[in-house]
Amino acid sequence: MFLKLKDTLFTRLKSSAQRAGHRPISNGVNFWEKLPKPFFVLAPMEDVTDVAFRTLIAKYASPEVPRVFYTEFTSADGLILADEKGKRKILKKLEYGDAERPVVAQLFTSNLEHMEAAAQVCRELGFDGFDINMGCPAREVERQNCGAALIKDPAHARALIRAARRGFEGPVSVKTRIGYNEDELETWLPELLAEEPAAVVLHARTRKEMSEVPARWERVARAVEIRNTFQNPGGDASRTLIIGNGDVKSIADACAKCAATGADGAMLGRAVFGNPWLFSNRTDEPSQEEKIRTLIEHIELFQKMMSGYQNDAVMKRHFKAYIGGWDGAKELRTRLMEADTLEMAKDILSAELPRIRV
Repeated sequence: MFLKLKDTLFTRLKSSAQRAGHRPISNGVNFWEKLPKPFFVLAPMEDVTDVAFRTLIAKYASPEVPRVFYTEFTSADGLILADEKGKRKILKKLEYGDAERPVVAQLFTSNLEHMEAAAQVCRELGFDGFDINMGCPAREVERQNCGAALIKDPAHARALIRAARRGFEGPVSVKTRIGYNEDELETWLPELLAEEPAAVVLHARTRKEMSEVPARWERVARAVEIRNTFQNPGGDASRTLIIGNGDVKSIADACAKCAATGADGAMLGRAVFGNPWLFSNRTDEPSQEEKIRTLIEHIELFQKMMSGYQNDAVMKRHFKAYIGGWDGAKELRTRLMEADTLEMAKDILSAELPRIRV
């Protein structure tokens, strides 16, 4: 039975989204098919790629760079079951601006009704795509039979894709790994392809490996081969897109990896830390002054958009990424980390600018 989310908080957010021009997508529209190849995808990183950071990344992105943004990793169970305070925080993870488009909501759950209902919420909020996380290795996620645990339960994983499609009625994708304890790509990927998702983002490591070994991009190449054999061998119809993930350092590196493997696109995660210019076409290194000014801008966006929803300490994880590569950077980072408030951090950074100009 479809579980409808009738909640005053959701209604307010939906109304706000509609006032901003966000509208539910048309049935059957698949933005993935229109992207030039290779394209580049911003990874869904919890407490990192929040709406404030994505707003900054979108500002500096170049229109010539084909890219897709994912929201933060979000709980469908929380979206459906949490009290109003909890829902407010969860819905903040699903806030976005039109400059981010195409934008994909990524959720996780093992509950079929919650998946369908959450997908419906995302449809009403006007998302361009809906993604199911089947790769997260966190124990608290796996205990719910979510994330990477679904690799061990292909039948349920497939049922979740069908549930999401019923609720979203647009392009549904999956982010996963090449296996759980061992590489099982040859059996796991065909299970997903049987449901014909719009895309599969493949982290080229097993769950057991976490991120402790180099990503094996030759397995991304193998995934492309499996896809080509399994879906429309003649190439005369649409196919599930294969997006490689793991150890992608830059857009140039992503292009090289896609060319070498035949992947349709690449997902970039850690490369975005301290680098909101990642999706631009600039080739020069930002100056010390530019990095400091942009960090101040990032802090201000965080204060404006995340205040009351996220602890200010989360912003501090970005300090080291921005502040580095010049004499005195270590001392500046230490002072920023010791700042009691973000206002104090901004004052420290602002005071640094006149010294750079001298």
